[in-house]
Amino acid sequence: MDATSDSKEIAASVDACFQAVIDVESYPRWASDVRDVQVIERDEVGRPLEVAFRTGAFGRSASYSLRYDYSDAPHSIRWSQVAGDITSRMDGRYIFAEGANGATEVTYELAAELVVPLPSFVKRRAEVKIIRTALDDLAERVSSHATDKMADGAHG
Repeated sequence: MDATSDSKEIAASVDACFQAVIDVESYPRWASDVRDVQVIERDEVGRPLEVAFRTGAFGRSASYSLRYDYSDAPHSIRWSQVAGDITSRMDGRYIFAEGANGATEVTYELAAELVVPLPSFVKRRAEVKIIRTALDDLAERVSSHATDKMADGAHG
């Protein structure tokens, strides 16, 4: 995949990171740029298979649908764009690798093309921003979700 990628160590298990990523319905509550999510189709075990997103970034709204591939779950999740209003391609992958002390090394790869071409350096800068924001948001979500579960356990 001709993609931009970045990685981040997240203080959570591979499964916790994987579960946060596939809980697409919760994205509008924690993913900075996601405004709305609609699951169009699920696989035989209930995971989102095709999902429509509406996002807002750089002062612009975008809508697109992605189709997910779980063939290497929970170690990676791939997606490819089915449809998009301003993007002609948005293919990507999360890779989850066990790190030290129960942490997970999460790598996000993204290959995106806009309907209107951009110079490669502008496109790369936008991809890097999307990836870093996604990794930071995921780390915060997994961390706050673990804290919520510990608090629930202390009160339950």
